[in-house]
Amino acid sequence: MICDICGKEGVKIRYVTRSYGKEKDLLIIENIPVVHCPKCKENYLTAETLHEIERIKLHRQSFAKERPVPVAAFS
Repeated sequence: MICDICGKEGVKIRYVTRSYGKEKDLLIIENIPVVHCPKCKENYLTAETLHEIERIKLHRQSFAKERPVPVAAFS
């Protein structure tokens, strides 16, 4: 794959977890593919990934499963 930022080859796909909203509207989406370029050090989401995130957020009742989430503070 070629980096959309610098145009060099060698990008990798990394999978991350992101949270959206807060309190009762909190939604955590796991395994989001993020494009990482080792050459220019940029990380970005493709348009397709952004559209899928928005679709998941819009239809969260169909996708989300309730489960307890432990929270730890980094300090």
